[in-house]
Amino acid sequence: MKELEYPFDAEDIQKRKKKIKKQLLEERGDDLIEKKIAILGGQTTRDIMLAMELFLLNYGIKPLFYESEYNQFYEDGMFPNEELQSFGPDLIYVCTCIRDITDFPLVSDSKDVVDGKRQTVIDKFTGLWDALANRYHCPIVQNNFEYPFFRLMGNKDASDYHGRVNFVTSLNMAFYDYAQTHENFYICDVNYISASYGLDKWADPYYWHMYKYSVAVPAIPYLSFNIANIIKSVYGKNKKAFNLDLDNTLWGGIVGDDGADNIEIGQETSLAQTYSEFQEYIRLHKQLGVILTVNSKNDEANAVSGFERPDSVLKKDDFVSFKANWDPKSMNLVKTASELTLLPESFVFVDDNPAERAIIEAQVKGVAVPSIGSVENYIRAIDKSGFFEVTTISSDDLKRNEMYQENAKRQALQASFADYEDYLKSLEMKAEIQGFAPVYMSRIAQLTNKSNQFNLTTKRYSQAEIEAVATDPDRITLYGKLQDRFGDNGVVSILIGRIDGPDRDELHMELWLMSCRVLKRNMEFAMMDELVRRAREKGIRRILGYYYPTAKNAMVKDFYALQGFDKISEDGDGNTVWEFVVDDHYENKQHVIDVNNTEA
Repeated sequence: MKELEYPFDAEDIQKRKKKIKKQLLEERGDDLIEKKIAILGGQTTRDIMLAMELFLLNYGIKPLFYESEYNQFYEDGMFPNEELQSFGPDLIYVCTCIRDITDFPLVSDSKDVVDGKRQTVIDKFTGLWDALANRYHCPIVQNNFEYPFFRLMGNKDASDYHGRVNFVTSLNMAFYDYAQTHENFYICDVNYISASYGLDKWADPYYWHMYKYSVAVPAIPYLSFNIANIIKSVYGKNKKAFNLDLDNTLWGGIVGDDGADNIEIGQETSLAQTYSEFQEYIRLHKQLGVILTVNSKNDEANAVSGFERPDSVLKKDDFVSFKANWDPKSMNLVKTASELTLLPESFVFVDDNPAERAIIEAQVKGVAVPSIGSVENYIRAIDKSGFFEVTTISSDDLKRNEMYQENAKRQALQASFADYEDYLKSLEMKAEIQGFAPVYMSRIAQLTNKSNQFNLTTKRYSQAEIEAVATDPDRITLYGKLQDRFGDNGVVSILIGRIDGPDRDELHMELWLMSCRVLKRNMEFAMMDELVRRAREKGIRRILGYYYPTAKNAMVKDFYALQGFDKISEDGDGNTVWEFVVDDHYENKQHVIDVNNTEA
């Protein structure tokens, strides 16, 4: 919904929140994942929660909330709480502020006294986080502290250990240290958000004394938006790729008319510098695993010439897909998504032309289309939108662009083979298929939340839940890694089965998913072979598979039939149940991948 995309009208959102919520629920329908979110507040949180609900619904997440009583965040989290335990949160947000620091340094305090006061605050919060993690085993989002709205010592407040600014800075650093050493713990950077909004307006004391909001009521949507960005990232709702225009977007001017020598890029003019800075900003996203693609109305030779300039920050090789032609950009974007086995909604379309943006918005559902304004605002418009909010960075993220470029080489090789099995054999594929291992827990959780198309049940797991499943004697778990002569695809497939039945001889498939970038390489059959082998070891006689249709996973509707299962039921919504009888006559389904089954 455009009203909830940056830059949004915060006042309008708060005025129309009921109407916006109703519209979102009607538009999204069943295409929502439910998540239980507990808000433990050191301030009033009601309006923060209501605004957060809108942004989460816009991201495809339907939140169910638990809200602590005013200023009961510590008691609710630190001690047993039957209501919160019964609620069973999927994520906990600790909404605290600078006013929750009750013992600031005095100018007369010694260094030791100040250090003791700091450690008391740190111990209070780390004790709370540890208690929450141990009791609820779910992700935790914690506000850091905004700066105080006054400086008793003026500028010296920042450098002197007696100063409140100095004290807050050191506490925030301690929070960051905890975040770097504890998984599933995330900081909502209120310190930055308040500075960006304007600290004087953010920390207006009127709203605290009148309503017990440490954040000014008009600023609440900005806080809620940032919390929602963290949550949607945790649950795999980030965008994955840029789809970029060229003329007057990545450089100034029209390369086909002006020629590559005359476009604005480099350091010669202030305008050229601005475009170069934007190119550098875009290129930095490759570090996060964001895929770069081109979508330009241009002759390809002209388009390529712009990147051949020695002062162009971006080069053609930085792009996984390069479409410079005269086809409609909506068609190019859909083709690019299909070629990369991504959904169109994975893309952020960046174009200076409002007409092109309007066409994409109207014709390609789910694509993010930021209003970028003039070139000096491009970075701000994209950066504040939170499209690529980072909560974890896996090794697969770091090399994602490389993986997609390797896929292009595989496709080129495939074209040279008449026989598809000969092509598969030529890839020299090797797979590692094993039970869930600690080194891959983060990637496994990430895949469960990001995979939508090749996902039979679309059940989502936090990392804590994956770790619990991995040690459950009533579960069979498998991850699959795949590499070939072009490179390593990383962890690409995941299975979770639950042992059940009166004789413990049934395996119910709770999750079966695979990354679409390894489609049609027989990896799904390799996973089936290993699943059957392990089921035999555990005395399983029946494997029951489940398919729950969504708007995105129609491609696997008949997946179980391909694996040799028989359909035993189907309801009116298209939910199906499949049965596979495990016997001694099973023959492996794939013969082109060298599988290493040895446990780590």
